[in-house]
Amino acid sequence: MTAPWPPAPADHPFGIHNLPYGILTTTEDPARRIGVAIGDHVLDVSPVAQATRSDHAVLLDAPNLNPLMAAGRSVWTTVRAEITAWLTDPDYRDIVRPRLIPRRNARLHLPFEVGDYVDFYSSEHHAGNVGSIFRPGGPPLPPNWKHLPIGYHGRSGTVVVSGTDIVRPSGQRLVPGESLPAYGPCLRLDIEAEVGFVVGTGTRFGDPVPLGAFRDHVFGVCLVNDWSARDIQAWETVPLGPFLAKSFATSVSPWVVPLDALAHAWVDPPARDVDPLPYLDDRKAEPGALDLEIEVALNHHTISRPPFRTMYWTAAQQLAHMTVNGASLRTGDLYASGTVSGPRADQRGCLLELTWNGRDMIELPDGSLRTFLEDGDEVAITASAPGPDGTRVGLGEVTGRVVPTRG
Repeated sequence: MTAPWPPAPADHPFGIHNLPYGILTTTEDPARRIGVAIGDHVLDVSPVAQATRSDHAVLLDAPNLNPLMAAGRSVWTTVRAEITAWLTDPDYRDIVRPRLIPRRNARLHLPFEVGDYVDFYSSEHHAGNVGSIFRPGGPPLPPNWKHLPIGYHGRSGTVVVSGTDIVRPSGQRLVPGESLPAYGPCLRLDIEAEVGFVVGTGTRFGDPVPLGAFRDHVFGVCLVNDWSARDIQAWETVPLGPFLAKSFATSVSPWVVPLDALAHAWVDPPARDVDPLPYLDDRKAEPGALDLEIEVALNHHTISRPPFRTMYWTAAQQLAHMTVNGASLRTGDLYASGTVSGPRADQRGCLLELTWNGRDMIELPDGSLRTFLEDGDEVAITASAPGPDGTRVGLGEVTGRVVPTRG
């Protein structure tokens, strides 16, 4: 079937106002290459770049996005303008049409080679709920929480693309009422709905990144599911932070939405009752918070709609804090927002909160009940943002299905 021209209606979440990047293969061509989502198709960009003699053809002829991301903001803007022209100017129609692949025929892969991975803890609603669950009667937030974006370094080697099966992890856990730990499969497997930020250009060792340099270093945005083994986590995080409870798998969406596609999605961050230190003070800085609408589904049933605009710490503040000690950035570094939760019960971004640590059941349409994930369960996280002229910018989805422990 011949693709329409232009290849997507104006109000499509993957319309011309979006143009997210991914990596695809097809049955006919198993070589990994860069694709751009447009409507219900994916544009195979390298052949078009070569046919149009683009100055950036070499960057676009790569098995991942890292060369393009490393080229810097001016190149990102120029390449985006080129791709927009290819998909809108009738003069390119005959070159472009043969390179439009139906999305259903494209297999999508991890879009970039991950450098370092950092996960934050930046939703006041999430942190407050977790504190109330585990420290009832005490202050819900630790004393440093409103002074700095708390985070931890994760495991980049187990960041996987959407659709990858998630093997139930095993580890040590302390069963309530027992004095000694036991070893076995995780009994409280959870999800965390998050937003990821992908670093394009790196920095020199020792140089911090100020708030105003956010756009010079962050290439784009993706969705993240930070799978969590809550029973393993509870035992191992005394006295340090998450380790095996988080490192077994982190899923990311196959599309990276460039920052330029989110120009209409920036809003003021929520009011803060503690003045941040100067390097985190964004009251007169750009950008602010992102207005993303997130939806979490368990076995195709929506269980939560967390709002991203309520996050206490912004992506620019997270980047500034992550580098304030001189830690360098590398192309492909990924940092995640932390669990996104809102003020209402139906806006909580993980099962720990939604079930209040297993106290409350989630009933699914088939009558089954859940507190934490069972083998065979599938989780899908989707999101969109405001676009121009009332359109929506789609971030796609990140999915994963739980499979039994191996061995």
